Amino acid sequence: MRKALIVFLAVGFLAAMAASQNVVAGEGSHQYVGVKKCKMCHMAKKKGAQFTKWQETSHSKAYEVLTTDEAKAIYAKVAGEDGNPAESDKCLKCHVTGHGAPAEAFAATFDKTEGVGCEVCHGPGSDYMKMKVMKDHELSIAAGLNVPDESTCTACHNSESPTFESFDYEASLAKIVHPVPPQMSK
Repeated sequence: MRKALIVFLAVGFLAAMAASQNVVAGEGSHQYVGVKKCKMCHMAKKKGAQFTKWQETSHSKAYEVLTTDEAKAIYAKVAGEDGNPAESDKCLKCHVTGHGAPAEAFAATFDKTEGVGCEVCHGPGSDYMKMKVMKDHELSIAAGLNVPDESTCTACHNSESPTFESFDYEASLAKIVHPVPPQMSK
């Protein structure tokens, strides 16, 4: 009985982990495709230039920052040992899109060095990235598109971060907002 309970709890935990990464095991799973796939449609100014806006944020450099001497010093202080923050699950969970998801959750086009990409906020894009789907908001959501909110941000912008000081959702949102032009959302 106890063994069955442990198995039941483990399966529940793994299911919750997959759901938290917006990945469903098995056929029809959403995959992380990477920002280069998003860029294909979200680069043009007339479509909102969301990619360009992302490039201007620290999110686009989130992985890169882990390779700096400053990050290594912070890691050594917090972890109490020398190491590479660019290889630490504690760091990567907030500095790399989809970190912790199973290998099959990543398309061949995905590159972890892209940092905190579009899919951290909007979910794995393999199923909603098609133009036909993206033109229909409800269809996009049904295909895995997430509409982020404050809890999306505070999953990483919180006191677990060794560099956390405070987080003002409204002020931070204003820095990264990248709306779709009205003519595109029809």
